[in-house]
Formats: sequence, C-alpha cells, structure tokens
Amino acid sequence: MEVEGKVKMVGETQTFGNNGFRKREIVVTTEEQYPQHIMVEFVQDKCDLLNSVIVGQPIKIGINLRGREWVNPQGETKYFNSIQGWRIESAQPQASNSSAGIPPAPPMDSFQPADDLNEEDHDDLPF
Repeated sequence: MEVEGKVKMVGETQTFGNNGFRKREIVVTTEEQYPQHIMVEFVQDKCDLLNSVIVGQPIKIGINLRGREWVNPQGETKYFNSIQGWRIESAQPQASNSSAGIPPAPPMDSFQPADDLNEEDHDDLPF
C-alpha cells in the first residue's frame, strides 16, 4: 500500500529501551477534496530514510498496516493499529524518471503509422 501527499512534519529520531529501538514519525497531508493528515512511523534502520525529506515536499511512502493486541492490568483486551513506512520516494514524475535514468517518451505524433499491414497474415496471439 502507499500514501501520497505533501510532507507536513518530520519528527526527530527517538530511541527506546536498553536495546536501542529507534522510531521516527512523519506526517503527510493528502491532496484530495478532504485532505487527511496521516502519521507514518519508520523504525530501526528505516529511520534514516527520512534524513533528506523536507517539509512541503510531495512524496509517496510504501506502507504496511500493523495491528497489536494488548491486555491491560484489569484483563480488558485492547487493539491498536499503526502505519509503518518502509520506502519513501519523491512523488514528482520528472524527478523519479530522471533519477532512474529513464528518458521521457517521445510524443505520439513523432511515430510513423504502419501502412504495410496485411490483414490476412496468420496471427498466433490467443486474442
């Protein structure tokens, strides 16, 4: 799954416990009729993916939904959800094409129409 929008906030990396568990949060505002402010957390080595992200930047984040069950001291079972990021990229098509080394496609009118088609040639395509 993916979340796409503009970066509203990038939090600092937080460290928890004796084993050094790391977590970092980012808030992305979706661009739709009713914009949503979606908080996504990155954990452990994925925290470093947010180092070059800036507020206002359009981005696309690959996410996983996580769910947990917890039983409180009174014996009541509670459920919690989180959105965990694992990939982040610029949502600008020009930046993603140029960074991947893919040249833009030529306009359709630059192609010559095929005029040597023979409708009676055998075609082995199943459709």
